[in-house]
Amino acid sequence: MARLVINETKSLGTIAPEIYGHFSEHLGRCIYEGLYVGENSDIPNVNGMRTDVVEALKEIDVPVLRWPGGCFADEYHWKDGIGDKAGRKKMVNTHWGGVTEDNSFGTHEFMELCRQIGCKTYVNGNVGSGTVREMSEWVEYMTFGGQSPMSELREKNGSKEPWTVDYFGVGNENWGCGGNMTPEYYANEYRRYQTYVRQYSDDHKIQKICCGPNVDDYGWTENVLKTLYNRYPQGQPPMLDLLSLHYYTVPGSWKDKGSATEFDEEEWYKTLAKACWMETLVERHSTIMDKYDPEKKIGLSVDEWGDWFNVEPGTNPGFLYQQNTVRDALVAGITLNIFNRHCDRVKLACVAQMVNVLQSVILTDGEKMLRTPTWHIFRMYRHHQGAQLLESSLGGVENTGMGEWQVPELTHSVSERDGVITITLCNLSAEASKNLEISFADLKAMDVVEAQILAGDTLQDHNTFEEPDRVALKEFDAWCVEDGKLCMDIPAASVVSIRVK
Repeated sequence: MARLVINETKSLGTIAPEIYGHFSEHLGRCIYEGLYVGENSDIPNVNGMRTDVVEALKEIDVPVLRWPGGCFADEYHWKDGIGDKAGRKKMVNTHWGGVTEDNSFGTHEFMELCRQIGCKTYVNGNVGSGTVREMSEWVEYMTFGGQSPMSELREKNGSKEPWTVDYFGVGNENWGCGGNMTPEYYANEYRRYQTYVRQYSDDHKIQKICCGPNVDDYGWTENVLKTLYNRYPQGQPPMLDLLSLHYYTVPGSWKDKGSATEFDEEEWYKTLAKACWMETLVERHSTIMDKYDPEKKIGLSVDEWGDWFNVEPGTNPGFLYQQNTVRDALVAGITLNIFNRHCDRVKLACVAQMVNVLQSVILTDGEKMLRTPTWHIFRMYRHHQGAQLLESSLGGVENTGMGEWQVPELTHSVSERDGVITITLCNLSAEASKNLEISFADLKAMDVVEAQILAGDTLQDHNTFEEPDRVALKEFDAWCVEDGKLCMDIPAASVVSIRVK
């Protein structure tokens, strides 16, 4: 039997709501058809945004949305996406499928989408192929409330009042598709570009995000921070609020990543083991950050994460469309538990991507829409947003798996908000249930206010447009309270949430 001991009297920090963020890139059918169908579409919409998708996103309390990329951001020129849509400049999306981008979804449309969802805005600027002036004018266009050429242009295009930009990324993956730069070169470019990301409002600060490492490139983290800090006292943030980290869970090779739906038990464990590696990445990059920023003033922004498999057969390989199974749900649960437990450093994260691309929370097909198992995990975990991480210790957990691909039987995180304690648990075993006993420091008489489970009949179960609720949240009843302890049996390959007060 496993034992989870929770000290509900001790908080370890606040879980930033933005850890539950999302990513939308001009890639495949994420923006067009997924989020945006245009004002004249027969699909129900408000100002071009799909009503069904927006409502589903509001159900999971999306805290922040990142746009326009991704690799697309470093070839995106924002002035092509404003003004009369009939006259907007077209371009070729060289990164994703070689399709024509008509720029009908631009800055105004993104801000309208975030307004409808009710989330914060994360705009990614163009360092790879853009100029300092271009970035500076975009920030002025979006956020300056006085009289200037850019604010007048914004008003001419239909928005008199400025918008709020909560986060601004100065480039994306500049070690790769964003310019193939060295860390020292990028750091100096970051220093220059961010100077012109002006703070036009006294009431709101744009948080600046510096391009961080690809996976385990610890040298990038070290050399970017070293270059930025060489003119600043140790412990004082040098012009950045967050440093990004990108890591995708790929069970196969980059040439053959494996199928999203056709996999065996070994691939199950291999995928989950690679998802668990996120904790090592967070810890090791955090250790480097601690060297320069011991007071943790700079947050880690894991603004691209999720499963990456081969595209579904018969679809455009540049569109990255993949199905979403129980395995994806476990990866989401494992990852979010890791972010919760490292809330002292992880301050923002974005699952990739929101609709129809990679580990989506929503899939669409014309007028049809479905919520994926990953959507249900975000629904289940939403109570962690803004909650206090509680001290906890999980014992009696052994490893399970096949061969070199070993994972812990259980992972967890625990938080408290508004007097309710939320416990989320993942059983990583493909076939064995696990008994768990939960005890508290002071809480003896408890009221279970909600208990939910996400699981399938098979590891490969997923939702289809013909069967959209095959994998969905259900009431979890395999628990009881004995002698002031909460006891339960967690089924194999499942994610469980239990909330008590």
